[in-house]
Amino acid sequence: VQFEESGGGLVQPGGSLKLSCVASGFSINWYEMSWYRQAPRKEREFVARISRGGGITNYADSLKGRFTISKDIAKNTVYLHINSLESDDTAVYYCNQYPPSVNWGQGTQVTVSS
Repeated sequence: VQFEESGGGLVQPGGSLKLSCVASGFSINWYEMSWYRQAPRKEREFVARISRGGGITNYADSLKGRFTISKDIAKNTVYLHINSLESDDTAVYYCNQYPPSVNWGQGTQVTVSS
């Protein structure tokens, strides 16, 4: 089981990003999938999850409205679209199964700064 996240970068406040996560070693069609993030000097926190079929999504209460999780089963890839980025969104973003497996990828760094 492996996860390869990408798509992060330096973005100005108010900007948007689309993060990607290619999973390998299993089919994302078999599991609920999720995104987490870890800001500097903070614990890793849940961001969003998506059902096996993709029809049900859940988000951390504080992030509703700006984050959208989606998946492409054919590409075995999970996405996280973030709008209206804020400085507090600065973190390393990770994807995983839900509940998360013990395996974590390297994550992708998102830095929001002017």
